[in-house]
Amino acid sequence: MPKVSVGLVGCGFVAELHMYAYRRVYGLEAEVSAVAARGAHVDDFAKKHYIAKTYRDFRHLVADPNLDVIDICTPPMLHASMIVQAMQAGKHVICEKPFAGYFGREGDKQPIGKNVPKSLMYERVMEEMEKTTKAIKASGKLFMYAEDWVYAPAISKMVEVLNATKDKVLFMKGEESHSGSHAAHAAQWAMTGGGSLIRMGCHPLSAVLYLKQVEAKARGERITVSAVTADVGNVAACLAERERAYIKAKPVDVEDWGMLTLTFSDGTKAMVFSGDMIMGGVRNVVETYTNGGSLFANITPNNHLMSYLTDEEKLAGVYITEKVDRKTGWQYICLEEEWTRGYLQEIQDFMECVVRKREPLADLALAYETIKVNYAAYWSADEGRRIVL
Repeated sequence: MPKVSVGLVGCGFVAELHMYAYRRVYGLEAEVSAVAARGAHVDDFAKKHYIAKTYRDFRHLVADPNLDVIDICTPPMLHASMIVQAMQAGKHVICEKPFAGYFGREGDKQPIGKNVPKSLMYERVMEEMEKTTKAIKASGKLFMYAEDWVYAPAISKMVEVLNATKDKVLFMKGEESHSGSHAAHAAQWAMTGGGSLIRMGCHPLSAVLYLKQVEAKARGERITVSAVTADVGNVAACLAERERAYIKAKPVDVEDWGMLTLTFSDGTKAMVFSGDMIMGGVRNVVETYTNGGSLFANITPNNHLMSYLTDEEKLAGVYITEKVDRKTGWQYICLEEEWTRGYLQEIQDFMECVVRKREPLADLALAYETIKVNYAAYWSADEGRRIVL
């Protein structure tokens, strides 16, 4: 049986999701052989997941001759440099979203989200992506973009339908929203490269870009993004502290509300929304409207299992779904969340790509285009005008 040896960098929330998926790979042996992180918690993570080697320095991880793949699950500001280092060390790379971003340069007035023009951010992000892309292509190794929405079963079924019908996609709506990140770094542009629109909105954005390319291939057409219009804001800033009991986001220089509209070269449209003030758990949805019908992907919430329960204390050890503030009352219980959101299928595809030497569904082109559009959207919102690409 073929074997793939993986080195994981980072041991936070996303790393846990990836570990869950690696244990369920079939048809080949996928082993996370090493993990790297700066803090002492890396030892606890390794012990929990039976990982043989731990490193405190990323350079030592990529130098490990026994590793085939480096899986990057770190804060966004580290992604580009880690991709290049791993590729130059001869490793295949899996990288969590986003692919790139603007996190500040020497001389920038602080905080950068309020003081650096988004047109300049766009220019600099494009420059960095070009350099990173060049390094990836020169390495001859695989780059696998960890965009789970591409692999979510509901999106996969949309792909099947579009390939069968060859219908024209006229309009799409995508959203990821919730009540805000608990992580302090999510409040700062220098750590995340933006607010809700990139931190969450990158998922539905990648999904609509991917589906549009599925349509283009099925119909034998070439379709690109021709223009972007966007608006962002801090809508929860109007609340007094006593009114923020359930909203966790506390932005410093990033948005908690964002919306962008895409115009494609065939004249069709897509809209992406994200917000950090949406109660009731995570909303992960894509609606697709074609000349032959409509497709609604309710990734979460969905009604696989609904509950009405009354005792919060008895439910203390029961997982309902992400980002709900209570477990009582009516709830949409997420079953097999890692499968529903596509994490299992994502890692399965990546491991098969390494063994069979083929490109993944979520590839470099999708990673690049997502960030290009995302920063064009920030530029549009900053200057209050349409950006033509």
